[in-house]
Amino acid sequence: MTECYQTSIPFTPVKRHKVEADFSGGDITSNAGIPLLSQIDQKMSLTRSVARALTDSRRKASCDHSLEELIKQRVYALALGYEDLNDHSELRHDLALQTATSRIETLASPATLCRLEQRSDREAAVAIHQILFQQFIDVHDRPPKRLILDFDATDTCTSFVIVTCW
Repeated sequence: MTECYQTSIPFTPVKRHKVEADFSGGDITSNAGIPLLSQIDQKMSLTRSVARALTDSRRKASCDHSLEELIKQRVYALALGYEDLNDHSELRHDLALQTATSRIETLASPATLCRLEQRSDREAAVAIHQILFQQFIDVHDRPPKRLILDFDATDTCTSFVIVTCW
């Protein structure tokens, strides 16, 4: 009987550095799922589209991080379950998150991410919603017969679920 064991999983290189998941030890992270999310994001161009849609009023000469890198860092951390900005004090040094955002250097600080969020306004929210709506349309060959939006508003947040019926 043939036994096949894959000892490593290759990912897209980052600035000519080889990136792979290897199960023999070395640098270890509890955020190992993030390179997969990064690969999906690259194919969908979701964070890139959001970065292009937003205005960046920062003085470029003083910036160490592009708007796209900041958005990736924040979105990927949220996907990993790190909702608080203070989590980025440690996350900015996480090799998996650095790799996913295509950086070898330290990621943005919580203060930098806070300034990004503080600059957000209604116009930015509308632009992001348009991108997400277009992504939804683009993944379907034909429109659903019915689209159910289930909103749940509480004192702290509003959440919703989309159910499509074919």
